Amino acid sequence: MAEIREEKRRDTASLPMTDPAEEAAYIEKLYEYGEQLNNAKDKSQNVQDYQGIIDAAKTSVKAKQLAAQLIPKFYKFFPDLSGPALDAHLDLVEAEELGVRVQAIRGLPLFCKDTPENIGKMVDILVQILGSEEFVERDAVHKALMSLLRQDVKASLTALFKHIGSVEEPSTDDVIREKVINFVRDKVFPIKAELLKPQEEMERHITDLIKKSLEDVTGIEFRMFMDFLKSLSLFGEKAPAERMKELIGIIEGQADLDAQFNVIITLPFTQLNAQIQSFYMLKESVSDADHIDRLISCLHMALPFVVRGASSSKFLNYINKYIIPVFDQLPGERKVDLLRSLAEFSPYTTPQDSRQMLPSIVQLLKKYMTWKKTGEEMNFTYVECLLYTFHHLAHKVPNATNSLCGYKIVTGQPSDRLGEDFSEHYNDFTERYQLSFGTQTFQRTPGQILGCLLRNQF
Repeated sequence: MAEIREEKRRDTASLPMTDPAEEAAYIEKLYEYGEQLNNAKDKSQNVQDYQGIIDAAKTSVKAKQLAAQLIPKFYKFFPDLSGPALDAHLDLVEAEELGVRVQAIRGLPLFCKDTPENIGKMVDILVQILGSEEFVERDAVHKALMSLLRQDVKASLTALFKHIGSVEEPSTDDVIREKVINFVRDKVFPIKAELLKPQEEMERHITDLIKKSLEDVTGIEFRMFMDFLKSLSLFGEKAPAERMKELIGIIEGQADLDAQFNVIITLPFTQLNAQIQSFYMLKESVSDADHIDRLISCLHMALPFVVRGASSSKFLNYINKYIIPVFDQLPGERKVDLLRSLAEFSPYTTPQDSRQMLPSIVQLLKKYMTWKKTGEEMNFTYVECLLYTFHHLAHKVPNATNSLCGYKIVTGQPSDRLGEDFSEHYNDFTERYQLSFGTQTFQRTPGQILGCLLRNQF
C-alpha cells in the first residue's frame, strides 16, 4: 500500500492545485447528489447522481473525503456501477492524504452490508494496512475489521486466517502475517464469547482454522493458539475424551513425532576397513537442539489433556525409541525436564506402554544409582524421577519386574516367570537401591517425591 501511495504521490505532484472556487463547486455538487439520492424513493433510478459521486472522487481533497462517505452509502442501489464504485473507493484508500484514507477505510465495511461476498476482499485490503505507522489510520483499520467480524464472523475469520498461512496457502508477507496474528490475539480472542455465535458451530470453525495455521508457527505462537483452544467451551471441563484426543493430536503434530530424532552415530573407520590405519569417528551427538526443546515444551502442554483421558502412547513410544537411547547426549537441564515429564506422565500410562517403557527406565536407574562408592556425586534428581516413574509403571505391569530386576510379584500369569532365576538382577538392583537410600541426602518417601514434582523442587 505504501509503495502504491508513493507512486500516486509522484504522479499527482505536478498537477496544479485545485482552485478554491472550483473546490467549492465540487463540494456543492456532491451535496446535491447526496441529497437527491437521499430523497429518491427509488434510488436505483438516479444513476447519474451516483456516477457524479464516483467522478468527484478524482477531484479535490475535500471532495474525496465527502465521496468516501457517499460511495459506500449508496453502493447497494447501483449493482451495474459496483466495479467503478469499488475502484474509485480503493483509490481513496490509497490516497496520499491521511484524512482521505481514514474516511475511505471507515467506509469499507459498508460495501458488505448487502453484498457479503465482498467480505473476503475487504479483509484482504484492510490487512494490507494493518502495519500503518499512523495511529489514526491503524485504529480505523482495527475498527473496520471488527465491524466486518460482527457482520459475518465466519467469512471474516476465514479471510483473516488465510493471511496467517498454511501449507496450502502460505503467507507471502511475514510482516502482514505477524500483524494479523497480533490483531487476532489482541482484538478477537478477548471477545470470543461475543463473536463466536452460534457458539458450537463457530468454536468448531475457528478450531479448524487454527489447526490449519499451526503447520508453520513459532513456539510462542503455538502456545498462544493452544491457550486459546483450551479456553473454548468445546474443550471445557465437560468435553468428552475425543476432544482431549483432538487437542493432544495437535500437540503431537507440533512435536513432530513422525520424524526421526536427529542423532549422528558413526563407528571408527578402522572397523569398516582394517587396512586403513587412520582413525576417523564422529562423536555421537544430538544436533537437533530445537527438536528436543520443542518436544519438552509439547510434553508440558500435553500433560493436562493426558490427565483428562487423552493417550500419551505416541509421546512415550517416541521417547523410548529415539530419546532414551541418546539420553547421555542431552543437555543437563533437558535431562531433568525429560525425566520430570516422564514422572508426571507415569500415573496415566497404559499397561502396554508401561511394559514397553520399563526396560529403558530400569537401565537408566542402574546407570544413575551408584553401584559402589566411587567418589562421584550421585544425581539425586535423576534417581528420584526415575524411581517415581518405575513405581507407577511397575504397578501397571507387576509381572514384568521379575525378569528386569528380580522382584517377584505373583499374578498367576505365565509371564511371572517364577521358575526362572533372576537373583543376579535382584542383587544388582537392590544393592544400588540400598546404597542410594543409604546416603543422607536421599531420604524422600514416594509421597514426598510426588510432592517435590508438583512443587517443581527437584
